Amino acid sequence: MSEAALIALDPGTPSAAATLTDRLFEALQRAIVEGELPQGSKISEPELARRHGVSRGSLRAAIARLEACKLVERRPNLGARVVELSAAQLIELFELREALEGMAARLAARAMSDAEIDALSALLEQHRQQIAQEQGQVYFQQQGDLDFHFRIVQGSKNRQLIALLCEDLYHLLRMYRVQFGMRSKRSRQAFEEHCYLLNAIRARDPEMAELMMRQHVRASRRNLERALA
Repeated sequence: MSEAALIALDPGTPSAAATLTDRLFEALQRAIVEGELPQGSKISEPELARRHGVSRGSLRAAIARLEACKLVERRPNLGARVVELSAAQLIELFELREALEGMAARLAARAMSDAEIDALSALLEQHRQQIAQEQGQVYFQQQGDLDFHFRIVQGSKNRQLIALLCEDLYHLLRMYRVQFGMRSKRSRQAFEEHCYLLNAIRARDPEMAELMMRQHVRASRRNLERALA
């Protein structure tokens, strides 16, 4: 994709440059999250600039944003690389996720409106149809509002939690969810766990909602550990 294809604006305007960086960032983010750019792989600026038909300046701006959302890291004498966590770091990350998302589910059971809960139920119905089409082998959720976990964190109405889980850690967590969780034999079970969690939120049961979320994330962590082993 060329720079001209990435934007339909005059490339000399500031808004065009910003739009190009946004779109390039989104393309690279997707490539990292879905594994097209493998974990630990070197970020080759000349190669990526050639592949996407963009300037090095636009590429560096996009890479800086990838660093900010923890998908890329710079190592001394090695340059920029796609992040790769050790097994110990992953366990720590999922332990943190279990605690924070458990809290988010507890708060969501109190704070989500009936309309938001109905919308969450409709989203799960879309997911159910998708899983059926994939014969239970894939449970791929798009990012943002099409992501069940994202919706629950947003539903907590807690700005600090939202900043942590929907901004700071979201894409890093999503990378491991996509590559090790969404495409696995656990797809049907994960969907059922989402349904139990939704039922607890609809019942306005904060304790059960937190318990269901913690158990769900813990099962995801164990699935990840098996995949890495």
